[in-house]
Amino acid sequence: MVQKSKSPSSTIALNRKARHDYFVEEEVEAGIALQGWEVKSLRAGKVQLVDSYVLLKDGEAWLFGATIQPLQTVSTHIQPDPLRTRKLLLKDREIARLRTATAQKGYTCLCTALYWKGHLVKCKIALAKGKAKEDKREAEKERDWNRDRQRLLRQNNR
Repeated sequence: MVQKSKSPSSTIALNRKARHDYFVEEEVEAGIALQGWEVKSLRAGKVQLVDSYVLLKDGEAWLFGATIQPLQTVSTHIQPDPLRTRKLLLKDREIARLRTATAQKGYTCLCTALYWKGHLVKCKIALAKGKAKEDKREAEKERDWNRDRQRLLRQNNR
């Protein structure tokens, strides 16, 4: 009997910088309209979300700044654009809720992750509020303290 190996992680890319620079308040799952070469590049893991953000315009959601590098094997008759603006697939009420939330001072929408859900690519959109420099320092101190606390507990349990 042949056993299948564990399936690889469904996560394609994470935007770790978003958690550092913003307080994430709410997350929404959205589909994303892609071209064929983009899907092949996502399977190869050639995507970067660092400076990506979501723009809500004319009742539609668009993903800006996500870089999907084309593979070398892409057909020669097309000119792939790595920084192409991609349409996000959301329901009207979700777009309306995000629009009212971003109208408040300090809130923005950004992409925190791309992942596979079955054979479809999904984008996790976060409604976030920017952190001040002091908040970033406080979060770093908290992380360091938790790491030190775990180290002390391990040493005491030996």
